[in-house]
Amino acid sequence: MGCDQPAAELAPLLSDLRADDALPPSQQRVAQQLAAAWAGCAGPPPLALLGGGDRAARRAALAAAAALLGQPAQALDAALLPSEPEALAELALRCSREARLGRGALLIEADDLAGEDHERAAALRSLAQAVEGLVALSGATPDLTRTAIHMEVGRPSPAEQRGLWLSALGPGASPETAGRLAASFSLGGREVRAACAAAPDGDPTALWAASQAQSRPRLDGLARRIDARAGWDSLAFPAPVARSLRAIIAAARQRATVHEGWGFAARGERGLGISALFAGASGTGKTSAAELVAGELGLDLYQVDLSAVVSKYIGETEKQLRRIFDAAEAGGAVLLFDEADALFGRRSEVKDSRDRYANLEVSYLLQRVEQYRGLAILTSNARQALDGAFLRRLRFVVPFAFPDAAQRELIWRRAFPPGAPLAALDYARLARLSLAGGNISSIALGAAYLAAEAGAPIDMGHLAEAARAELAKLERPESEADSLDRAESSNLLEARKISDRF
Repeated sequence: MGCDQPAAELAPLLSDLRADDALPPSQQRVAQQLAAAWAGCAGPPPLALLGGGDRAARRAALAAAAALLGQPAQALDAALLPSEPEALAELALRCSREARLGRGALLIEADDLAGEDHERAAALRSLAQAVEGLVALSGATPDLTRTAIHMEVGRPSPAEQRGLWLSALGPGASPETAGRLAASFSLGGREVRAACAAAPDGDPTALWAASQAQSRPRLDGLARRIDARAGWDSLAFPAPVARSLRAIIAAARQRATVHEGWGFAARGERGLGISALFAGASGTGKTSAAELVAGELGLDLYQVDLSAVVSKYIGETEKQLRRIFDAAEAGGAVLLFDEADALFGRRSEVKDSRDRYANLEVSYLLQRVEQYRGLAILTSNARQALDGAFLRRLRFVVPFAFPDAAQRELIWRRAFPPGAPLAALDYARLARLSLAGGNISSIALGAAYLAAEAGAPIDMGHLAEAARAELAKLERPESEADSLDRAESSNLLEARKISDRF
C-alpha cells in the first residue's frame, strides 16, 4: 500500500536502538555470537535471554547483533504491556507482523517490572512466547516452552574502559586521566563520547564532572543522593578515626593500580570490594564521615532507602539490592547504608519459611558486599546486632566513640561557619555539656535562629536556650544548660568590674 512506517499502535511502545560503532571487544563478541545463532538456525530463531551488565550494555549488544544481520533494532518496555488477553494478543500479532515485514530485532525490557506485578509478568511470558522473529528478553528469565539461548553481556573491563577514553579523547590524551576515569566510572562508548563532548578542552576536572552527570541517572531513581560538603576543616575526629578515614580514601584511590596494575584482580573477584562499617552512637559523626570520604574522592554519595528496598515478596529485596549495587558499581558512587543493622542483621534459627527467606536475604548481602568493587559504607548504632560474617568481609571497621571534653570543645569551635556573627563564647564551658557532635550542631543552628530573630550576634544566652530545647528532646534535665547562662552572667559581671576599674 506504499506505507513503510511501523503500525501507529506500536509507536508509543517502541523506541529505536542504534548500534554503537565503539562497542568494547567483549560486548562485540556477544553481539557476534547472537547474530550467528540467529542467522544459523533453520527454523524459527530462538529467543535470546540477555543477562549481566546493565540496560545500556544489553541494548548496545542487541543493536550490534541486529546491525550485523543488516536489521534495525527496537526496544519495548515490559512495564507498558497491557494485561488484558485480547489487547496482549493484538500486540503480539502486530509485533510479529512488523518482524515479518523486516522491521528487525525486538528487545523486550523487563528491568523495571515489579515482582509483585503478576499480571504484567504473565503478559511478559505470553508475549515472549507469541512474538515471531528476532526477539530478545532483557532483565527477566520466565519459564518458557520456546527455545531460548542465554547470553551474558558483561561490563567493559578496565582495560577496555581505558581504551574507550583514549579513543574518545583523541591524540594527545593523557593516559593518567584516562586511567583514573576508567577506574572510577563504567561508561559505554556513547556515554564516554558524551562526557568528552561536554568537556571539549579535555580538562580533567570537567571530564570528571561530565562522567558523574552521565552516571547519575542510573542511581537517582534507586537511592537518595547526598550533597557531600563535609571537609576536614569542619569536622573534628579523634586521631584513630582520622587515620582510618585516610586509609579508606587511599584504598579507593589506588584500587585500579593494585587490582589491575599489580595483578590482584587476576586472582579472583572475591574480596576486592572496599567496604567499611562506621559503628557508634547516634550523632557521633558517622554520616558526616561518609560525606567526607565521598568528597575527598570526588564521588557522589548515595544513601540507600531501606524502606524502598525491603519487600515482603520473595526475591524482591535481593533484586532491588542487585540493581542498586550494579548501578553504583557502574556509576562510581559511594553507597551509604544508614542504620545498616536493620538490613544486615544476624541470621536466625530457621523455624518457619519467613526465617528461611530472611536468612537468604542476609546471605545474598554477604556475597554481594564481598563482590562489590566500589566503596560501600555501612553505619550502625548497634554493632553487636550485625551478622558476624559481615565483619570478616568488611575491609574497615571504624568505631566512633562518644567525644570527650577536648574533642567537644573542638567541635564547638567548628560548629559555626565563618560568616556567623559571634559574641564572646566560652567554648570550654560549652564543652562541659555531655553531647555528641550531632546535638552540638543542632544547638548551634538553633542558637543562630534565635540570634537572627533578636538581631544580635550569637551569644551564650542564645546557646543556653537552644541547649535546653535539645536536652528536652533527648529527655534530659534542662538544668544541665543553666551553667551556660551563669557563665555569661559571670563574664558580664567581670567585664563591668574591668570597665569600672578604668
